[in-house]
Amino acid sequence: MMEKYEHYYVPEQSHWPIVGAVAMFLIAAGAGLTVMQLSSEAGYGQYVLYAGFAILFYMLFGWIKNVIHESQTGLYSAQMDRSFRQGMSWFIFSEVMFFCAFFGALFYARVLSVPWLGGAGNNAMTNEVLWPTFEAVWPLLSTPAGETTQAMGWQGLPLINTLILLSSSVTIHFAHVAMEHDQRAKVKLFLGATVLLGSLFLALQVVEYIHAYKDLDLTLQAGIYGNTFFMLTGFHGMHVTLGTILLLIVLLRIFKGHLNSKQHFAFQAAAWYWHFVDVVWLCLFVFVYVL
Repeated sequence: MMEKYEHYYVPEQSHWPIVGAVAMFLIAAGAGLTVMQLSSEAGYGQYVLYAGFAILFYMLFGWIKNVIHESQTGLYSAQMDRSFRQGMSWFIFSEVMFFCAFFGALFYARVLSVPWLGGAGNNAMTNEVLWPTFEAVWPLLSTPAGETTQAMGWQGLPLINTLILLSSSVTIHFAHVAMEHDQRAKVKLFLGATVLLGSLFLALQVVEYIHAYKDLDLTLQAGIYGNTFFMLTGFHGMHVTLGTILLLIVLLRIFKGHLNSKQHFAFQAAAWYWHFVDVVWLCLFVFVYVL
């Protein structure tokens, strides 16, 4: 008796990876040029940055559209579904390592470098030679050049944003439960609320950055404190942006009648990513704002 094998769909060659690579290059180059030109009235860095984001969004929607078409036409099998799950799991694991590296840099600066510069242990001579007036207190609100800044407190916008993301974890959970029971009206309600909460978080983070630059003199030039603050919160904001886009795409698919209680991994993947983003923010709130 001939054994029956499960079919496995192999997609055709795609141009989307090279489009995404071009987008990421323009974003990196545009961000670097924008930072370099902050003190200049003229510059084209921001236009390069905007072009990169525009191409990135075009790539995301185009590539996901192709994947949706393949799924809706029945080309995928159970093995393909397992491949998607493994791929998303490894992707989130890589993102965990990404943020672990940045939290590690923050730990090194606060626990090792700052006390060392302050003369801890046998480094009193180092303190006298390098920076005699240095005080080993975090956050560092002054630079060797004498520039000063103010710390961003955890009250106000950071606390509000924390509550917003925690609320979004609740709404995405209820949306997932509703999806498993084919309650599409509830899925639309709770998933739409999650998208709105994510967008509100991003809007308030922009307000926070404006406040930091204009009122606190907390900029990328504000020493290691300013660098670590914007590095961690900025990269997290990029991840929230991506997560919001993924949830929006899933919401649009649900409005078009896609996904059901049996087949909804696209929803699960976006939900996994969103929960990851929420956990990272809780760590950020504690280690960047509170402690």
